[in-house]
Amino acid sequence: MKKVATFVIGAVAFAGAANAGFQPVAEVVAVKGGFVGNENIVTVMQVKEMRDDTDVILKGKIVGQLKGDKYTFEDSTGSITVEIDDDDWRGQTVTPADTVKIYGEVDRGMTKTEIDVDTIQKL
Repeated sequence: MKKVATFVIGAVAFAGAANAGFQPVAEVVAVKGGFVGNENIVTVMQVKEMRDDTDVILKGKIVGQLKGDKYTFEDSTGSITVEIDDDDWRGQTVTPADTVKIYGEVDRGMTKTEIDVDTIQKL
């Protein structure tokens, strides 16, 4: 009987521990937060001089879709192609009239520089 009781207690403890960190995605997004401080917003002109894989934050407008997940982003210094995957939109609808903040990284190739977007925030 002791073996059965020990097994049951162990199984219950294991099942509880296995589910302890799980939360539906909607809840994680809703409660996730953190420090927002001195953000270093850069311009399109500055991005074109940066090295590959540099983390950047840009503020401007998405003025059009090129093809698939590629869009044209503009600020007061110029325009650049940005790649925004479906999940990076986070359910937001953005028009060319909307100002957005883009968090991403520089994707520098041999002939062009783009931004690989991690997150987009409609302002």
